[in-house]
Amino acid sequence: MAGSLCLQPALAADPQPYKTTIAKTGNAALDAALSASSSLLALQKLHPVGPFALSGRARADYARLRTALESFGYYAGTVTISVAGHPGDDPGLPDALAAIPKGQTAPIRLSFTLGAQFTLGRVTLDDPDHEALAPAARKAFGLASGQPAIAADVLAAQGRLLGALREDGHALAEVAPPVTILRQHERTIDVAYSVHEGPRVDIGTISLDGLKRVNEEFIRRRLLLHPGQLYQPSAIEAARQDLASVGVFSDVAVRTGLGPDGKQLQPDGRIPLVFDFTEGARHTVSAQVGYSTDLGGSAGVTWTHHNLFGNAEQLDLTALVTGLGGSAEQGLGYDVYANLNKPDFWHRDQSLVVRVEGLKQDLEAYDQTALLVRVGLNRKLSTHWSVAAGIGAEQEQIIQEGVTRDYTLASIPLSASFDSTDLANPLDPATHGIRASLGAAPTESFVNGSAFFTILQATGATYYDLAHLGLTSPGRSVIAVRATVGSVQGASTFELPPDQRLYAGGSSTVRGFKYQGVGPQFPDGNPVGGTALDAASFEFRQRLFKSFGAAAFVDAGQVASNSAPFEGTLRVGAGVGARYYTPIGPIRLDVAVPLNKPPGGDSFELYIGLGETF
Repeated sequence: MAGSLCLQPALAADPQPYKTTIAKTGNAALDAALSASSSLLALQKLHPVGPFALSGRARADYARLRTALESFGYYAGTVTISVAGHPGDDPGLPDALAAIPKGQTAPIRLSFTLGAQFTLGRVTLDDPDHEALAPAARKAFGLASGQPAIAADVLAAQGRLLGALREDGHALAEVAPPVTILRQHERTIDVAYSVHEGPRVDIGTISLDGLKRVNEEFIRRRLLLHPGQLYQPSAIEAARQDLASVGVFSDVAVRTGLGPDGKQLQPDGRIPLVFDFTEGARHTVSAQVGYSTDLGGSAGVTWTHHNLFGNAEQLDLTALVTGLGGSAEQGLGYDVYANLNKPDFWHRDQSLVVRVEGLKQDLEAYDQTALLVRVGLNRKLSTHWSVAAGIGAEQEQIIQEGVTRDYTLASIPLSASFDSTDLANPLDPATHGIRASLGAAPTESFVNGSAFFTILQATGATYYDLAHLGLTSPGRSVIAVRATVGSVQGASTFELPPDQRLYAGGSSTVRGFKYQGVGPQFPDGNPVGGTALDAASFEFRQRLFKSFGAAAFVDAGQVASNSAPFEGTLRVGAGVGARYYTPIGPIRLDVAVPLNKPPGGDSFELYIGLGETF
């Protein structure tokens, strides 16, 4: 009986798997450019191909990688591509790849010989009008002979020069893309820019298009530009952003217009501007919910009119239900208010704020039913500083320890605030800067005769991004610190209405302790309040992936009855939290425990809300 044995080669893979490694050059920016330029590297997982297509991909990478080298001035550099031990441009590479048994991965290595880095030779600015460039424009240009011939720098100089010319009033300035001459023997590149400055012009007529319900007079009073002012893109953009911040527009754009003869300049040599407005919704409805184990759940709705009388007046009507099952709450409460904000009242950057509020709280410390009226002025002094002053009146009934008292209060709240965090949305987490506020509220209490006292309070918070130490990417790891000090002058604890006393405990002061749970207590364990307060918080915030984050924190604080802060029993709490970042701010969940719990205190506290605690 005869038999035969037949041996056949393994079938080639199609597509052919491969793994690309790229050699380091010692220049991180160049390494990043080379990696981004290689289609072998970018497509090895996204788009696998067969032997012939893979060979074509390797051949195409030579030109792509040479371009990346040349963009950093390495015009004498060489690119080496090895595919399964064969040069990337070997005509026999497809057959070599086809011979690789199925299931095996082809190794590919990219390496480079940089050679000498070319430098800039002659750098010239050619103006057909033969006008001398202003010193500020030449300084902004920033290129000089002898600098490395890096393409990004050469192109960026074009943009800087154009920006400087326009910022100097040359609205029609043009800077053509640079013309370069490669000089191999000198290892230099000559660069020439064609510059047309054009005339230095002022702003002409300013048109406002798209206004429907917003009064044009209001916009013109607020506008930071005026005809006859020097044309400067930075000033125009600042004016656009200021109008966008009014709160009644979904979009504000600005463009240069045309003169009556269809040309870019008016007959008087000025350049017209056109602001295009898209008005936002006049009315919006928003909902708010929150939960903490001490204050329980809260839920409410706000109806907002964003342009009540045509001058960006904002009216908020809010109804909020509180006290849904908290350990520091004794029953349901409510907070119902109307708040009117009228911008540019008597003065630019000055707002009139009127608020009427009905409030009911059933807390461990006291039960309160109150009607409050407040009228105030908020004034923005500068980019970071603002002040506020007003008058307030309050009629309330408070029950504390079974005793019911009625109070009538009149106050003059004063405050000054500093904020260098530069956040457009106050709910966004700060990553740098300082927030600080000082407040004083002289108050007259008309009960059992008359009593006068002043509530003083100072709060500060600062934020440090660990990216400054080179430890992480910007905004990923942040240390936040907060401190608060308060004192009441002119009255003792029991001369004050209970709601005017100082309390600590809760998310705004010392987490881990229930709301108003830090400080002196009655014999039954209910909070008394005090006339002095100090508290501090230290928090580390870490972003995780794209939309998640974590936090760890320690809070400490105390309340005393002698108007002198830094006395009393210091309470300390610690905890951790999770964050989910949304376009309107982070959703926050914190869990904290007391490290020295008072008698009757909670074993832990849970807080859920929108935005960071500070």
